[in-house]
Amino acid sequence: MYRSHTCGELRLSHVGTQVTLAGWVQRNRKLGGMTFVDLRDRYGITQLAFDEAVNKELNDQAQKLGREFVVQVVGVVAERSSKNNKIPTGDIEIVVEKLTVLNASEVPPFTIEDETDGGDDIRMKYRYLDLRRNVVRKNLELRNQLSFEVRNYLIKNGFIETETPVLINSTPEGARDFIVPSRMNPGEFYALPQSPQLFKQLLMVSGFDRYFQIVKCFRDEDLRADRQPEFTQIDCEMSFVEQEYVLNMFEELVKQVFRNIKGIDFKEPFLRMPYAEAMEFYGSDKPDIRFGMKFVDITKEAQIRDFAVFNSAQYVAGICAEGCASYSRKELDGLTDFVKRPQIGAKGLVYVKCEQGGTFKSSVDKFYSQEDLKSWAEKMNAKEGDLLLILSGDKVATQKQLCELRLEMGERLGLRDKNVFAPLWVVDFPLLEWDEESGRFKAMHHPFTAPKPEDVQFIETAPEKVRANAYDMVLNGVELGGGSVRIHNGEMQQKMFACLGLSQEEAQSKFGYLLNAFKYGAPPHAGLAFGLDRFVALLAGLDSIRDCIAFPKNNSGRDVMINAPSIVDKEQLEELNIAIKLETK
Repeated sequence: MYRSHTCGELRLSHVGTQVTLAGWVQRNRKLGGMTFVDLRDRYGITQLAFDEAVNKELNDQAQKLGREFVVQVVGVVAERSSKNNKIPTGDIEIVVEKLTVLNASEVPPFTIEDETDGGDDIRMKYRYLDLRRNVVRKNLELRNQLSFEVRNYLIKNGFIETETPVLINSTPEGARDFIVPSRMNPGEFYALPQSPQLFKQLLMVSGFDRYFQIVKCFRDEDLRADRQPEFTQIDCEMSFVEQEYVLNMFEELVKQVFRNIKGIDFKEPFLRMPYAEAMEFYGSDKPDIRFGMKFVDITKEAQIRDFAVFNSAQYVAGICAEGCASYSRKELDGLTDFVKRPQIGAKGLVYVKCEQGGTFKSSVDKFYSQEDLKSWAEKMNAKEGDLLLILSGDKVATQKQLCELRLEMGERLGLRDKNVFAPLWVVDFPLLEWDEESGRFKAMHHPFTAPKPEDVQFIETAPEKVRANAYDMVLNGVELGGGSVRIHNGEMQQKMFACLGLSQEEAQSKFGYLLNAFKYGAPPHAGLAFGLDRFVALLAGLDSIRDCIAFPKNNSGRDVMINAPSIVDKEQLEELNIAIKLETK
């Protein structure tokens, strides 16, 4: 054995014991005739002591050790004279009797410390070194702990873990597929799954009753902090259940995760919020409810004077920022610039300061009286010292702009505390949404989502009125997961395809195997998928899911460590009957 103990387990109770340790050199310090080396492995750090007076040759050898050298030492555990209460092994050290260099190391391109000097690009290029850092390793340990809790809970509740194919056919809905050419079937392509959706439904038809899988999924879409081209889902499906049962099952899973990993016990049921309410008061289907600042519609109160900006608007609404009436002109101009950013798109911002003595100061003073402004403040439940921030325009666009402004104010006021968790279910989504570009309806979730039974009557005559039996788990403004009750009979599925503009022939070509399966007794079924990466990131307080994935891609979808994607040999392309045609600029 290369070691008898790890670098994280020795304590005062081991004093006098001869031990063998192995690991990486974290740092090397010479103090007078002594040399101290911090030895690191996955489990912790142990100090090694070399005394020139006892063994000069060994001390000289220790002084030549560089950062990240891999070494083995044999020595005796001793009590430290200068203890370090910042690490669990800080009461002891190893008086080294034998030192073996197992592997030397070049000087690392960045320091392997929690507070490293390496930027994102260099750390991603040398990801295997970045993973040695304590903070990164802890994220992956948390990921492992979450996976264990999920598996434990689901297996105890009768779910069977079942793998589904990675090479499948391309489907017309959702994000863009990654495609894979087939050498044995020239001119034909597989697609990588965006989710195991159809396969888990087929497992329900097969009588499996309860399925789960922690599975890789792939979407060729523009990246952001909570997106990677390959990501991991906790994918689940159940037979003979309705929406309420599904919500209760997976709400308890989330509660168990928080109880066992974070020590947080949610006693009350999670809030259920209809989609329409989420959009009306938060402008988002994934509202962050850690703080208030709900939207208040003041269209009626604002369209009473000769102010063209408000009078020409479909919608005038605002938020109340408590205690912010002291904002300076510079701060208010900064907020105006924020909402005018191209990605937000507002044309301007109106403010009202609720000052002492019941007076008001506003950017629209010359159009509105003190009584007018007072009526706005009363409707928005504002008090002295508060600040009203108001936007106007098309209702849908303005709600999205107000959503960004609300989140920005929440950030500025310290209301988005990463140590506070506020989960909720968003329910009653529209089944369909109109796509201007294609001139047809698209599925809000996916084309296999069942409509609410009471809304089925509208599916052919007024499809925009139909609500879905769909639900999303939202945590701190992030969509943690979502799912739906599924369509389980061919006639309803064909009606859904018709709403989406798919002919019977197209539907049969794309989804014939599912429609055929429905002919053989498909049970009512429903399911849900959580984003494992997002879940870990939220638990760890991370800003990006990339930090909890062992080998992630950068914002351009590249793995700069292995240089992927890359050009392949001409011979490989010829085997696949593929010719590359580069666009000429």
